[in-house]
Amino acid sequence: MVGALIALVFTAGITLGLGQGLRILVDQGLATESPGMLARAIGLFFVLVLGLAIGSFARFYLVSWIGERVVADIRKRVFNHLIDLHPGFFEQNRALEIQSRFTADTTVLQSVIGSTVSIALRNALMLVGGLILLFVTNAKLASIILLGFPLVIAPILFYGRRVRQLSRLSQDRVADVGSYVGENLTQIKTVQAFNHQPHDRRYFAEVSEKAFAIARDRIRQRAWLTTMAITLVMGAVGIVLWIGGLDVIHGRISPGELAAFVFYSLLVGVAAGAISEVIGELQRAAGSAARLFELLQTPSTFARPVPIQDRPAQINGAIGIESLTFHYPGRSDQPALNQLTLAIQAGETLALVGPSGAGKSTLFDLLLHFYQPEQGRILIDGVDTANWSLPELRRCFALVPQNPALFHGTVTDNIRYARPDASDDDVRRAAQVAHADEFIQGLPQGYNTPLGDAGLGLSGGQKQRLAIARALLADAPILLLDEATSALDAESEHLVQEAMPALTRGRTTLVIAHRLATVRNADRIAVLDQGQLLAVGSHDQLMASNELYQRLARLQFRDERA
Repeated sequence: MVGALIALVFTAGITLGLGQGLRILVDQGLATESPGMLARAIGLFFVLVLGLAIGSFARFYLVSWIGERVVADIRKRVFNHLIDLHPGFFEQNRALEIQSRFTADTTVLQSVIGSTVSIALRNALMLVGGLILLFVTNAKLASIILLGFPLVIAPILFYGRRVRQLSRLSQDRVADVGSYVGENLTQIKTVQAFNHQPHDRRYFAEVSEKAFAIARDRIRQRAWLTTMAITLVMGAVGIVLWIGGLDVIHGRISPGELAAFVFYSLLVGVAAGAISEVIGELQRAAGSAARLFELLQTPSTFARPVPIQDRPAQINGAIGIESLTFHYPGRSDQPALNQLTLAIQAGETLALVGPSGAGKSTLFDLLLHFYQPEQGRILIDGVDTANWSLPELRRCFALVPQNPALFHGTVTDNIRYARPDASDDDVRRAAQVAHADEFIQGLPQGYNTPLGDAGLGLSGGQKQRLAIARALLADAPILLLDEATSALDAESEHLVQEAMPALTRGRTTLVIAHRLATVRNADRIAVLDQGQLLAVGSHDQLMASNELYQRLARLQFRDERA
């Protein structure tokens, strides 16, 4: 930044010095009709031009470097903040709209910081320096120009505020356009299956036209701002030329003095016009910056205190849940969990069953501390997990969701996601245990085969087996399993079920159960309803004693023998 400022001052000084060179050229070179004086004046001119070229190179390079550096830092800061926000934030805000802010708004900032700010600073220096030299050259004529300045500044301030407001609205509408496009393209099969394209075309046209209308208003305000500034400034220059010309005719000033004064007047006029133009861009950048800083200043809904104690090196996996109570934001009348108390022994497999909304997935979210419980505690091996840091806490768990999350990258990258430092041999062993090695070897590039977004091109069973391999590689003492076979065909389910014993062996396992086979293989079953624990026991015990479990067994659980 220091180098860029020095280059800016240097180039502005040389440009302002050209006016004095012009005065010398006219008064000492042309007026004296001396070839020697003319040569010296032209030589000075070329020295100034060479200095201007060198300074301009340094200014352009350094200012552009600053723009790229600042935007890269802002992107990193925003991303680092976003990935630590609790999942509830992304449930309440559209991810694609956030993505638009992250990309489009940072691009606007890059353009402005790397170019527009340089132009604004350079022209501000030219404006101030030009005004000073106008007074040095001819105070009388400079006073006339100065009287017209309030007429220029007033519309710049008025229209600049309007442009900033419209710029913010314009960026919001552009984000809407990007969000709608991303949403439809990621769900393109559903769009086409329901022949929804005509409706989407009409709606997208409306969204695009709204963005265009606001952009048109912003452009109109900027155009008026520029037009008024140039008209007023150049009008003042014209008046000065008339008065100065009369002074030259009557011998009150020299032709070189008038030439220098006109040069500085033009510099001041051009600088004022350029500043009036870039103010619109600066206001647009202010709107983009506001949207980005909104993300940066978004706090988590709960604050994780500084860890009081380190997590023990050896975790057995015993879980104690004591009087756990939690409401989702905006649903204070209905608790997702209500005074839930449950003890799970190390190495035990516990199946969680219950109707939709019973609190099964909420319990998983609280175990992973995606949300903060309002009451109660979660203990691991008898220690309150609220005393651990989030990374240490989550290292205790391996999650296999019902719809596994796969990322853009190779097969190896997706398995290694659980442990980035794992070797290729570790990845291969985990895939073999998960019964995924055979289908991976059949892919075009084996383990190096790139996967599309969300594992596009893989079957449901293949995705699940990759998720199981990832969980095996994590080697965590506690496994959270959102029934991984509920949506699979018979063959895929058989392969996944074969991988389950290796996954659960030696680990405490909590499984959200949808199939009778899973329930029967569990050590115990916990029945939940409306956030409350109704009963805990084996399948036979619950069939004999719990009415809700009997109904679920008849309606929800699907026995393979049927």
